[in-house]
Amino acid sequence: MRVPVIVEPAPSPPTARHRAASPPAPSTVAAVRTALPAHRYSQKELTEPIGDLCLLPGADRAMLRRLHASAGVRTRHLALPIEQYAVLGDFGRSNDAWMAAGLELGEEALAGALHEAGLGPADVDLLVFASITGVAAPSLDARLAGRMGLRPDVKRLPVFGLGCVAGAAGLARVHDYLRGHPDDTAVLLTVELCSLTLQQGDGSRANLVAGALFGDGAAALVARGSGSGSGSGGTRGDAAGPFVVATRSHLYPDTSQLLGWEIGAGGFRVVIDAGVPDIVRGHFGQHLRSFLAEHGLSVEDIGTWICHPGGPRILSAVSETLALSDGALDSSRDSLATVGNMSSVSVLHILEGISQRTRPEPGTWGLLLAMGPGFCSELVLLRW
Repeated sequence: MRVPVIVEPAPSPPTARHRAASPPAPSTVAAVRTALPAHRYSQKELTEPIGDLCLLPGADRAMLRRLHASAGVRTRHLALPIEQYAVLGDFGRSNDAWMAAGLELGEEALAGALHEAGLGPADVDLLVFASITGVAAPSLDARLAGRMGLRPDVKRLPVFGLGCVAGAAGLARVHDYLRGHPDDTAVLLTVELCSLTLQQGDGSRANLVAGALFGDGAAALVARGSGSGSGSGGTRGDAAGPFVVATRSHLYPDTSQLLGWEIGAGGFRVVIDAGVPDIVRGHFGQHLRSFLAEHGLSVEDIGTWICHPGGPRILSAVSETLALSDGALDSSRDSLATVGNMSSVSVLHILEGISQRTRPEPGTWGLLLAMGPGFCSELVLLRW
C-alpha cells in the first residue's frame, strides 16, 4: 500500500498558547504497578499453537515461524492457558474472558499502585480507564469502583480507541486534569488482553504479526497534583516517579488506514500497515524536536527514553530518525523481549522498571512517547 505523502507547515516558534509567565505546577507520578497473567510462555512454545489457531490445516508455516523468530519477543503472558483459545469460538466468549481476566488484573494493578503510593481507594478523585481489547457497559472501571471501595463521587473516564498510544495519552490527560485540580489524586488504569483478539482461521500477515508480538497485562499509574497531601493509607516516603512537565498530541493527516481494528462478527481484526515505520522516519522526528525546542531542550538533553515497543522495526525507526545513542531504547527492547507488546500497558511497564530498578539521577530529563491509531503520537516530557 502506498504511504501518503504528508505536507505540513514547518514548525513555528512558540506562541503565547505555549508560553507562560510562569510554568504550570507539575503533577507527580507517585507510583506505577504492572499486573501480568499467570500463564507465561516462551515464544517457541507459542509459535505452533498460534499457527494451529490462525492457519488452515496444511498451510505453509514459513512466514509464521519467520515472524515469531524476528519479533524480538522471548516470553509473553496470556490471559488464558494457550489450549483454551481454540474453544472460545466467537467474540462474545472472547469478550467475556476479557471482562473476567481484566477485572482480576485491573484490581491487582490498581491495588498495588495505591499501596505503593501510600494511598487508599478513597483517596482517588479521578480514574481514567483505557482498553482497546474488549468492551463493557458498565465499563471495567465502574465495576472496580464498587469492588475496591472507591468513593461514590469518584470521577471516571473510560476510554476506547486510542490503542497503543493510550498509556502516554492517558498520562497526559491525567496531568491536564491535575493542573486544574492540584489538590487531587488521579489514577490511570490500562488493561490490554491482546491475545483474546487473535482471529481464528485468519492467515493474514497482520493477524500473524499480532500473534507474534502482542502480550497481555494491566498497569495502574497514580499521579498527584502539586497541592495534594498524604492520603488515608499514610504518607509515601520516596517518590517513585518523575514530574510531568509538558505534553503534546499530534494527528498525522490521511493516515487513519494504517493502524486499528476492522470490527466484525468475529470481533477485532487487527490492521497493521507496513508503512507505519515510514511515517515515523518521515515526520515523527520533526514534531518531537519542535516540542523539545519549545522547552529549550534538544534530543541530546533527554537522559531517559520511554518509547512504546511497537516492534523491532518501529524501535529502529525511532532510533534512526532521532539519531539516538546506542542503548537509548534498551528499556523498550527489554520490555518487548520479556512481555511482548502490551499495547497501552507497555510504556507504563517500562516506566515502572525504570523507576524501581534504574532510577535516573535527580534533574534528569525524560521523554515518554507512543504512537497509535489515528495515526497519532503522544509525547510526555518528564523530569526526575
